Amino acid sequence: MPSAWTQNFYHAVFSTHDRAGLITPEVEARLYPFLGGIVRDLRCTLLAVNGMPDHVHLLIRYRADLSHSDLLRHIKGRSSKWINETFPTGGRFSWQEGYGGFTVSKSAVPEVEAYIARQKEHHQRQDFKAEFLELLRRHGIEHADGEVFP
Repeated sequence: MPSAWTQNFYHAVFSTHDRAGLITPEVEARLYPFLGGIVRDLRCTLLAVNGMPDHVHLLIRYRADLSHSDLLRHIKGRSSKWINETFPTGGRFSWQEGYGGFTVSKSAVPEVEAYIARQKEHHQRQDFKAEFLELLRRHGIEHADGEVFP
């Protein structure tokens, strides 16, 4: 069999540098479609995107020959450059180093899509730090106290 037949789904979460609330409604309205363009350019599919002023969630169906780190390097690097060119301000926009990444089974895709869609409602009750630590716990990702948010 000369081809790989896969269906890979990835829930990526990453924040702005120092979790600064830089994703204004104006930026968000143009950023999310731009992220979709980056994902399409990588020959992947963006299934869901949403977030808050300090972070974003993406659900991506990705190709078997693309590593998670390369996927996120392109998304974060190209979008940072675009934001700085499109919305020039006194400060430089950048994403926080690192990210959370969670593989998703096909059967869980609708649940993750709904979770991402409800971000604004969800964050009326829980801040990003608590949400991220909960995602790590739910996915069994071990981490030391103070390691994730020093």
